[in-house]
Amino acid sequence: MGGHAHPAPSPMTELAHRPIKPLGTRPPLMELQQVGKVFNGTVTALRDMSLSVHEGDFISLLGPSGCGKSTALRLIAGLSMPTAGRIAWDGGKAAGDLGVVFQEPTLMPWATVAENVFLPFRLRGRGFAEVRGEVEEALSLVGLSNFASAYPRELSGGMKMRVSIARALVTNPRLILMDEPFAALDEITRHKLNTDLLALRERIGCTVIFVTHSVFESVFLSDRIIVMAARPGRVIEEVTVTAPYPRDEVFRTSVEYAAHCQVASQALHRAMGEPA
Repeated sequence: MGGHAHPAPSPMTELAHRPIKPLGTRPPLMELQQVGKVFNGTVTALRDMSLSVHEGDFISLLGPSGCGKSTALRLIAGLSMPTAGRIAWDGGKAAGDLGVVFQEPTLMPWATVAENVFLPFRLRGRGFAEVRGEVEEALSLVGLSNFASAYPRELSGGMKMRVSIARALVTNPRLILMDEPFAALDEITRHKLNTDLLALRERIGCTVIFVTHSVFESVFLSDRIIVMAARPGRVIEEVTVTAPYPRDEVFRTSVEYAAHCQVASQALHRAMGEPA
């Protein structure tokens, strides 16, 4: 990773000042159109799933295990292909339009933090010297500027997940997919990263689809909650969280937060066929 010459200013710098438009005024980004997924010809993971995503949305896919949340994310990411329906991108989809954060950080243990964040560029044949600025800015955005030379074994679980987030956003993607990234963390760290993720979204104006089992996490993070049911996986309801951003610990203890959690919880019970 030699060379000390810095490239031109990162395009992320411009994005950092782009405001997120209110719901209902955001331009379209991509759409799932009656998407279905069948495994081995017998197991129907998704059926007729339709979802419109707009620039700046923070969408949580909320539902029980087996409802197809992670399958939907893999289809959007292009890691699997639908067996029915289609996924349409407004203006088409290009390399770098997606960033993905998995349940585990999936870092290369032999590489430094900076080298891990650089990986998406390396896979595209870019040299570190020409994208040093993007890597440094991504680490700054997640609060890890002082750990660029550290190795994963030297980091806490929360810090490893921050590296994974930096790697997902370093290419300035149009959409970031997050598959239960904080589920394995303790509650204090999880709350902290939830708050930091919202601050990051406000700063760079990114669009996020976030998979979670937690009603409380979905309400805190999202402006749209897509409630899914299993067997077959499908969308049952959409819950809009009208609470304004930024959201913080004060919001977590507010009457408004409790009311939104109740609405989302009732929708989830209906999706599971249980009394609300």
